[in-house]
Amino acid sequence: MNKSDSAFSALKSLNPYLIRYRKKLLLGLFFVLLTNLFNVLGPVYVSQAIDSLKSSFSSSGLVYFGLLIVAFAVGRGIFLFLVRQTIIVVSREAEYDIRNDLYTHIQSLSMSYFKTHSTGDILAKNTNDINAVRSYLGPGIMYSANTLVSFLFIIPTMFYVNWKLTLIALIPLPLMSYLVFKVGKIIHHTYSGIQAQYSTMTSRVQENLSGIRIVKSFVREWFEIEQFDHLNREYLKKNLKLGRLQAIFYSSMSLLIGLSVVLVIWVGGYLVIQNQLTLGNMTQFVMYVGMLIWPMIALGWVINIIQQASASQARLNLIMNEVAEIKDDEKTNRSIVNVVGKVEFSKVHFSFPDRESVLKNISFSVLPGQILAVTGHTGSGKSTLVNLVMRLFDTKSGTILIDGNPIQTIPLKVLRQSIGYVPQESFLFSDTIRNNITFGVEFPNDEDIQDVSETALIRENIEDFPQKFETFVGERGITLSGGQKQRTTIARALMREPRILILDDCLSAVDTQTEDLILQRLREVMKQRTSIIISHRISTIKGADQILLLHNGEIAERGTHEELLALNGHYTSLYQKQLLEEELKAIN
Repeated sequence: MNKSDSAFSALKSLNPYLIRYRKKLLLGLFFVLLTNLFNVLGPVYVSQAIDSLKSSFSSSGLVYFGLLIVAFAVGRGIFLFLVRQTIIVVSREAEYDIRNDLYTHIQSLSMSYFKTHSTGDILAKNTNDINAVRSYLGPGIMYSANTLVSFLFIIPTMFYVNWKLTLIALIPLPLMSYLVFKVGKIIHHTYSGIQAQYSTMTSRVQENLSGIRIVKSFVREWFEIEQFDHLNREYLKKNLKLGRLQAIFYSSMSLLIGLSVVLVIWVGGYLVIQNQLTLGNMTQFVMYVGMLIWPMIALGWVINIIQQASASQARLNLIMNEVAEIKDDEKTNRSIVNVVGKVEFSKVHFSFPDRESVLKNISFSVLPGQILAVTGHTGSGKSTLVNLVMRLFDTKSGTILIDGNPIQTIPLKVLRQSIGYVPQESFLFSDTIRNNITFGVEFPNDEDIQDVSETALIRENIEDFPQKFETFVGERGITLSGGQKQRTTIARALMREPRILILDDCLSAVDTQTEDLILQRLREVMKQRTSIIISHRISTIKGADQILLLHNGEIAERGTHEELLALNGHYTSLYQKQLLEEELKAIN
């Protein structure tokens, strides 16, 4: 099977949506039949009206035929309207379902997928590709059905009028079929390239807008403009190529249709002169050929739509066929409905694909009410360790237990709802401060919002804003300072009343005095809960019940602050270095 065939077969995945709306589609097809029935009957009475002029003129007869012809035209218009109100509406409803299904599936995918696929590419598939598929489900199906029914109604009627003239009118059809076959394959390949280029361009724009501070700080605006211009020009070239193909395609179709009309008028006129065909029949025949012009043009348009949709659906299928690595399965124990907070690691090893081990032989235990701290140099595996606690990744070997249960047996929703996570990179949504703090909480109340804001030492800052908690923050919280963003994300984690609180180096942007105050308040809030704190700063973790120092993915040292200092190893060296840095800052 070649690439074109495999891409075209991608449209089979849309069958469930067609089945879902089969009643409306069948009703639409019934209206297509009625539309074409009225369309075919009109010329019959035009023919009779013209021939009646030759035999006996009657004004009442002309009125009769005129009213019939108008009635058929009105009927055709009404049913054509109903066709669009059924089939086109189905395409919009199916588009709604497809977009929801795609977004839901994307949300279910594991973190590993997002590490290898750009945001821009995913966005492009959610916009351009779905639009192309919707065109297939709406106009594509409607015009395909209309073209088929038109041929089935009109051509037999033409044969009935004069079979010789019908054969002459159909001479261009084999050429049309060949043209559709050859050009359709080229259009499919070209459109696939256009969509891929659109994804690349969207990714570039998304990255630039997300990193606009960096772009401006390094004065790279014009460089990025030139890069975008290059990508945009390539996109233009590919679209112009498609435009040229479509122009050749449609003009060739029009030429062949025109040839058919010329042949009909030439031969039909001769038959009328020879009295082998009445003038009424000739008029009827020309009207039928005229009626075939749009279905023939629509045939080319439909082929174009189908080729574009097949290319787009093939790209969508790449996402929809992705299987989440981490999900509830037969191992999941549905009877587990809450988490107390005891966390145990036993000989855990972990590595990312095509990389050496990130974590090696990690074992520890932390009980509710205790604070576990993890420190170490950059790249030692600290963030990966807490990602395993949240089951964003699964272990390659070893065991992780939560409350004595293997982590794979705990329903994902139960596990993650029990964890309050403050990431290393503070992320806020383009929304109000209130909605950012209450993210993930179904029924928040103002008292709780103010309490967690007080604990995170952000309430005073918020009260100084003109609109207080209703203050709208920009994308990624750009209107707040680094420390304000970190404290807001801490408040968000506390709002969930988590059984396990994970702070991943999230106090780096606040001063040590503020940090001490926040940690003191957190100890009060988390007395009966488990806390895991990751930090480079010894001042952040020295009060922990247990400290793990990671080195090259292994636990190099463990103990309390005093026990680790007594070892006079890596931890002591790190502590002394930080003390020296603080003294130098004080001197300066």
